[in-house]
Parts: sequence; structure tokens; C-alpha cells
Amino acid sequence: GQLTSLQELLLSYNRIKAVPEEISNCVSLERLELAVNRNISDLPPQLSDLKKLSHIDLCMNQFTTIPSALLNLPNLEWLDMGGNKLQELPHAIDRMENLHTLWLQRNERKSLPETIGNMKNLSTLVLSNNKFKDIPVCIKDMTNPRFVNFRDNPLELEITLPLCENEEEEEQQEMFGIEFMHMYIQESLKNTG
Repeated sequence: GQLTSLQELLLSYNRIKAVPEEISNCVSLERLELAVNRNISDLPPQLSDLKKLSHIDLCMNQFTTIPSALLNLPNLEWLDMGGNKLQELPHAIDRMENLHTLWLQRNERKSLPETIGNMKNLSTLVLSNNKFKDIPVCIKDMTNPRFVNFRDNPLELEITLPLCENEEEEEQQEMFGIEFMHMYIQESLKNTG
């Protein structure tokens, strides 16, 4: 906690079980990496005092939800919570106003809170390897999606994108990407309407 000028703290691939609240005194911290520690399941609420924190990697741990401390970080832009045990996301997820990249791959997700559509800066959303049976309609409200991935989910609707005329188009038409997402949502709305 005395490292007040520390900007990056990279502690991935260790066996850390808990994050001490003293870390909140590291007021210059911009990047925190705790990936693949396998046992971390929560963060101290004091972490929300780190107003400069913009990048957090928590993948491959034991989180069941996004810690509330993260919802109060004004500059958080990049969050990786892949490979955890996330079953629910907080309804107030849209409080992370500056978040542009959210990795939630390899979790237990079946749904998303409606409020995710309010996240105006969210442009990358990775939800591969979860338990989605449908693509949540609320994400059609994402204002500037650049990369979305729903690969390896047990989606119930069979959607096939029209064939591309050239290779360049094909690369842009990433299967389970943005075009797929929009088409899937259109089809599911037709079926429920």
C-alpha cells in the first residue's frame, strides 16, 4: 500500500488467494493483472478508490459475479473475467461507463442484464463458451459494437449468414460475430412476435 507511484501490478500465474485492501492505497495504479491465480473469488470494496485503474485481468479464477468494487471505477476500460464461474452479472453493470472491452468467455452465463445495452462505449464483447440458448435482445442496443463473439454456446436457432462474394468479405463476416448477432436477434424477435 505504500507504493503510491506504482502504475502496473502484474501478479498473474501465482497462487494468490485474496487481494489485500491495502492495494487501494496504490493510487497511481492503472493496470492490475491477477489472471490464472485460480482461487481469487472477490476483491476488496476499497479497490474502487483506484480512480486511475483502466485495465483489469481476472481471468481463470473463482469469481461468481463481477465484484461491486469494479462498478465504481470511473476509468475502467478493459476487463477480462473469462474462465471464472460467472453465473450472474450485476444489474448495475452499466455504471462501468467507460468500459469498451469485456471478456466473459468460458463461464456459466445464460443471460445478460438488460442494462448492458446502456453501455455506450462497449465495443468488444466476448461471450464464447457459455450457456446461452439465445442471443439476448438487449445487446442490439449496443451503439458501436466492433467485435462480438457467441461461438460455442448452445444456441437454439439455426442461423446461416448469406454466402460472401469474396474472401475479404468472408473475413469480416466472422461466424457468431456482429452480423450473426443481428440476424439471430431479428429471427428470434420474429418467432416471439
